[in-house]
Amino acid sequence: MDEKKITITGVPLNLGADRLGVDLGPIAIRHAGLKKRLEKLGYTIEDQCDISVHRPETGQSENTNLKYLDEITRVNSELCEKVSNADTNGRFPLVLGGDHSIAIGTLAGLAKQKQNLGVIWFDAHGDINTEESSPSGNIHGMPVAVAMGIGHEKLISIGGTENKLRPEHFVLVGVRDLDSGERKLLKDLGVTVYSMHEIDRLGIVKVMEEAIAIASNGTDGVHVSFDMDAMDPFYAIGTGTRVPGGMTYRECHLAMEMLAESNVVTSAEFVEVNPLLDSRNETAETAVALMGSLLGEWLK
Repeated sequence: MDEKKITITGVPLNLGADRLGVDLGPIAIRHAGLKKRLEKLGYTIEDQCDISVHRPETGQSENTNLKYLDEITRVNSELCEKVSNADTNGRFPLVLGGDHSIAIGTLAGLAKQKQNLGVIWFDAHGDINTEESSPSGNIHGMPVAVAMGIGHEKLISIGGTENKLRPEHFVLVGVRDLDSGERKLLKDLGVTVYSMHEIDRLGIVKVMEEAIAIASNGTDGVHVSFDMDAMDPFYAIGTGTRVPGGMTYRECHLAMEMLAESNVVTSAEFVEVNPLLDSRNETAETAVALMGSLLGEWLK
């Protein structure tokens, strides 16, 4: 892959979270100067603009409690093809959310090109709920389960019916809010989880050294999925599911810098920026700054 070529795809989807504002995330991130920042680092940018999203009159889906299932499936199917094409053409896919349900399409697209994909997932939540365990029916809490082949047939079949992700290649970082069903499934699957407890005790350097080693062991690329609620709300107020006690600004930047130094990252997505909850677009600006660190912007 030519690491100096990036394809940006915006996905203004709020249906997975069923919350207004997160659909404005892609435009807020672009407005925060993403393209200029990456070009300054020497990247050639192809911006595919935004995938169109239609909001149904009702969130109810037939024979399921999953909200907006059909439209979320359609959007993620289109995203799957765009990500796959970018990867095929030797470009670094960079996806802008939108809520975290868009990871279903991102991971499906990457899995079409990579047999063994590693993933490091920064999030306050596990995002490994199922239709049975979810208290809300919101699909943005389910993309990890879907990528591991657990979930509604319409979702797991996007990009092919096989599992997109192996549990041993997946690492969750920053978690501090899990539903009971998620706790059990993470344990049953043997997923590596670095909660804030581990980050506090071990330090972010040790956590990232181990996370990178796990996600890159026997894989042909590592995808970074960054939910802005991984950060403490003090540093990222403009996100919809804030949980106190998260990662600091510097911990997040150091994590991105270590990922850049590892030279194993082949794609990324940043999600859950909600300008309606933000102050002066600061959370979008923070997201752009983190993308800069992930893609090589720091003092040497």
